[in-house]
Amino acid sequence: MSDPSAAGVGEKAAVQVSIDGSLVSARPGELIIEVAERAGVYIPRFCYHPHMEPVGMCRMCLVEVSGPRGFSLQPACFTRVAEGQEILTRSAPARKAQEGVLEFLLLNHPLDCPVCDKGGECPLQDQALSHGPGESRFLEEKRHWAKPIEIGPLVYLDRERCIQCARCTRFAEEVAGEAQIDFLGRGDHIEVAPFTSVPFGSYFSGNTVQICPVGALTSPAYRFKARPWDLEQVETTCTTCALGCRMVAQSSAGALVRNLGVDCVPVNQSWLCDKGRYGFEAVASPARLTTPLVRHEGELVPASWHDAIGVLADEARRARSSARGSAIGVIGGARLSNEDAYAWSKLARAVLGTDSLDAQLGDGLPAELVLGLPRATIDEACSARAVLLLAGDLREELPVLYLRLRAAARSRVALVECSPVPTSLSPLAEVLLRHRPGEVAQLVAALAPGAQAQSEAAGVGAAEIEAARALLAGAPGGEEAGEGRHSLHGAGVVVVLGRQSTAESAAAVAESAALLHEALPDARFLPALCRGNVLGALDMGLSPGVLPGRVALGEGREWYSRAWGAELPAARGLDTEGMLRAAAAGELEMLLLLGADPLQDFPDRRLAREALEGVGFLVSVGTHADASCELADLVLPVAGDAERAGTTTNVEGRVSRLAQKVVPPGRAWPAWVVAAELARRLGSDLGLDGVEGITEEISRLAPAYRGLDPVLLGSPAARDGVVVPLPPGHVPSRGPAVPRRIDPVATPGIASVEEQGAPMRAGAAEPPAGEHLDGASPAPRRFEEPAVDRPPVLSAPPPLGLPAPPRLDAYSQRLVVRRRLYEGGTLVSKSPSLAPLEPRAELSAHPAELARLGLGDGDRARVRSARGELVVPVAADEHLERGVVVLSAGSGGSASELIDASAAVNDVRLETL
Repeated sequence: MSDPSAAGVGEKAAVQVSIDGSLVSARPGELIIEVAERAGVYIPRFCYHPHMEPVGMCRMCLVEVSGPRGFSLQPACFTRVAEGQEILTRSAPARKAQEGVLEFLLLNHPLDCPVCDKGGECPLQDQALSHGPGESRFLEEKRHWAKPIEIGPLVYLDRERCIQCARCTRFAEEVAGEAQIDFLGRGDHIEVAPFTSVPFGSYFSGNTVQICPVGALTSPAYRFKARPWDLEQVETTCTTCALGCRMVAQSSAGALVRNLGVDCVPVNQSWLCDKGRYGFEAVASPARLTTPLVRHEGELVPASWHDAIGVLADEARRARSSARGSAIGVIGGARLSNEDAYAWSKLARAVLGTDSLDAQLGDGLPAELVLGLPRATIDEACSARAVLLLAGDLREELPVLYLRLRAAARSRVALVECSPVPTSLSPLAEVLLRHRPGEVAQLVAALAPGAQAQSEAAGVGAAEIEAARALLAGAPGGEEAGEGRHSLHGAGVVVVLGRQSTAESAAAVAESAALLHEALPDARFLPALCRGNVLGALDMGLSPGVLPGRVALGEGREWYSRAWGAELPAARGLDTEGMLRAAAAGELEMLLLLGADPLQDFPDRRLAREALEGVGFLVSVGTHADASCELADLVLPVAGDAERAGTTTNVEGRVSRLAQKVVPPGRAWPAWVVAAELARRLGSDLGLDGVEGITEEISRLAPAYRGLDPVLLGSPAARDGVVVPLPPGHVPSRGPAVPRRIDPVATPGIASVEEQGAPMRAGAAEPPAGEHLDGASPAPRRFEEPAVDRPPVLSAPPPLGLPAPPRLDAYSQRLVVRRRLYEGGTLVSKSPSLAPLEPRAELSAHPAELARLGLGDGDRARVRSARGELVVPVAADEHLERGVVVLSAGSGGSASELIDASAAVNDVRLETL
């Protein structure tokens, strides 16, 4: 009979081992330290980490293991179990070895715990107390180094404290693929050091600080800020990008001081990118909006919430009456929680009478496509037979997904990359399909069964197309198999789908996805949209023609009209580009921006500028002052990250909780409260009485979220989130929430702080003191589920046929615009640690194209399009095709000055100055 400690270990696969006299079942080849951990036996360690390959460097985990010649000391983190093995973790030889290792580690380690950032959460401290000798025989002078030294912009090194566990160097090389630090020297002169010409500038450098088991690596953002006993923390979800990494937000004296990654195995496995780790600094930025602002005599002046909502309600009445709501638009929402997005979706359709709302700012994909395709999880992508990459550079857009796919590609998954230019995953791809910009649909069509693998398919050769077919195909079948063709049914294939370039229309990628779904009906798709909670916003209906729960407007209009007690618009509204064009033409009476800055975020800056200047009344609802705020007629401050409770939905459809840790500054409100109060001023009632109540309403009405109520979200089964829709007949565990088990050695700094929980009710609907609105709010209405059939969720649209883009003339270059992780958005520009990391804009081209103009690396050139021009430095890149240039986002120039959002592709010309 299998030991209960080996939960999930199959009977046939299990081997029996003895740990300290107790029989334990284990998987063949499992590490001793893992088996002991599952059996409740703690073995001390420093170098071991569950998400890195074992190396057995620190020798702290020495235990006695039986063998042909009796017992011998072996490292538990490196030795694998075998049938009948006996393991002694507390024997005298094992204890003596562990004490000896600790004594050696402490020989030169400074006794500066009172001033060390790791003090109180230090595995060396803890294990010196629990497994150390208690005293040292070393009386000589300890080794001294100059400290600290800055090995990277976000990492300081104290060499005296380093115990050479190699966690940091192994992470940099093995996990991040950026071996920018390594050991230097020998003996007692060994130290961690960066290369002299390359600083430790990895996007993931903060992980080395988190996993360091001593205080050798520290971050300037947290250095000397707080001690563990000063901290409070909540487990929450990072909304920097759409991946939804789980983390804890820690505060001291009411201010955020640190984010730490949580070991959420299905998503981030404890890793965070540096943007998500240090972006908390923007929460306390001086640029935060703290009070409503109303434009008076050409200037924005502070106002009370009562007056500000009154102005907004008056303008909404005017706009609603002038064109029955069709002249009102709502742009943004990807920075909101699901509950906030649902409230604004309900307000827009049931009260304002408009379907013109869009959470994507012209850089995403059609919502019907994203929500209708069969969805893959991250784990499914990382265990797939093959992954087709049809997206931008994931390292820049979804960094932790890049880590997950990189690890999968190194071990077992075949990557097929379909991209106009190289990406960070290109070196790991088995097949590279380099197509001409804007012609991805032609290439994907060539992958379909029976298609001719011609070398003219978007510029890709027949050999590459056939190799891709072989990887994507299942077993040959039917008559085509005898003809050497494959049956591309797509079982075991995951397509990572996103925008390859914002200089191209989304139509090409959308058509490609529809073709792939038709050709590979069993394949699944993982959206690679990168804006915060954009998938949750789309699920909540912040897209034209889509209602909450992934329901088409035509299918769900009657359902929601009855549920919400108001007639919904019958016609599909405008997307972001359509609203901006209408505003620029003077056809839009009111435009509401929900955490959106079109001047920064929309690919076509000229259109965005004309729209914001031409709209009748502009409202900005957000957390920070930005360029669009300066043109607004009304600015409303709302709660942001770590200041609100609720839920968020990631790229795989995993719904996880957001927790409130600090209070919003000044008089900022939760965004859903603003929507509810505006509805009340307009004589309607959204029936929303709190975050938990909104979550409950979503679970009752939204088909894709049916059953996902607050009780389930607070259960142990939902600790890592819940993927929606729930499978039919699913009966989840609804027991009381239990604390997540945190490994204090693998992830120091979390278990040492008392967890405060993640209350779903954080952010009540009470106005701030002194700002009570006129009149008493009516009791919230509770709509019963409509007595009509629940509408079906969306299904993927079929291919529509897409003409090839125009041919490139001999004097032009086809433009590809790529995002950068630290491009100058609100989060980066308002975070002191991240703002200096914003890269300079740069244009890359084939060396021959630059040589033709007499340009070299670093020279400045004029880039001209039909839309505008920029002057940027250029760089030669031999991996690019001739006729293609890549403009990387950054300071010193914006690609949006060159792009025409209505064009299928954008061409530019290079000129010397």
